Amino acid sequence: MSGVRYINRPGFKKLQAVFTAVLVAAASAGCGGQEIVLPYDGNTTNSSFRFESSDAGNSAASFAENLCIPEGDNLAGEEIAEGADAYGAAGFFDIKNKKTLYSRNVYTRMYPASLTKVMTALVAIENCDMDKVLRADESCVVTEPDATKIGLKAGDSMTLDQALHMLLIYSANDVANLIAVNVGGSIDGFAQLMNERAVKLGATNTHFVNPNGLHDDNHYTTPYDMYLIFNEAVKYGKFIEIISMSEYSTSYKDINGDPVDYSCVTTNRYLKGQMTAPVRATVTGGKTGTTMLAGSNLIILAKDSSGNSYISLVMRAQNADIMYEKTNRMLELLT
Repeated sequence: MSGVRYINRPGFKKLQAVFTAVLVAAASAGCGGQEIVLPYDGNTTNSSFRFESSDAGNSAASFAENLCIPEGDNLAGEEIAEGADAYGAAGFFDIKNKKTLYSRNVYTRMYPASLTKVMTALVAIENCDMDKVLRADESCVVTEPDATKIGLKAGDSMTLDQALHMLLIYSANDVANLIAVNVGGSIDGFAQLMNERAVKLGATNTHFVNPNGLHDDNHYTTPYDMYLIFNEAVKYGKFIEIISMSEYSTSYKDINGDPVDYSCVTTNRYLKGQMTAPVRATVTGGKTGTTMLAGSNLIILAKDSSGNSYISLVMRAQNADIMYEKTNRMLELLT
């Protein structure tokens, strides 16, 4: 094929990816669909948002035709009472209409904390059966005193289905390690799978070094990349099922095969009844994440009164109260 030219969209420069585009030549030329793989240079200033064939005069299906593309900050109404400095970034995306309803600093690199576990769940769901038995080794054990964990010991075992519930509802960091070791062969191997998946989603301003989000200076993302990852994860019914649960009880096995009873409650205030969404918004579920350096973070799936779906996220809020207040201010845009 000749005469391919790139169409530069400034608002899409951050979505740099390797993708496959399908060009359909004019029917009069008697040509069928032709698949063309274009490796995309992550350092270029052009975006692979769209390209055209000058010989056929046709446009390829856009890589981002089903995505929201913020064109920079898009602020609606006044900031929350604590002021703009009370949080680092926020985004509100209309999934059905592919519109960005609110965006602030969505292309700014930040630490994701336990929002990382959205990608951990996505990679696990796509690469492993729910009934696969996962067995812990010493690398799964988390010793940090303030880290959320269930107290896994080497030799403990559970299914992936059980592990995903503990990962997404309780945000257990040792369970994240358990998933990584059993799905990726090691924590480093799983992080490589996470990064490869991020690139395929266009989340090229993201780099993961672990499956749990415990702090590492080289473990980062952007709010827009988190939207891309979450937007993919909610395509799986199992993911939505789990993030919508307010509590969970199960029994896994220790090294001797004896049962270990376990129960947990969600970290999501909406699901716990501690936060009420605006009258025309319903929060389906989501994921929280907090560390000292990352601040308070929340990404949620919500619906309006017509059943249309939205993704909202707040990152690097000073505290959880501000995080939820800002989320509600964005949900009020649905009223």
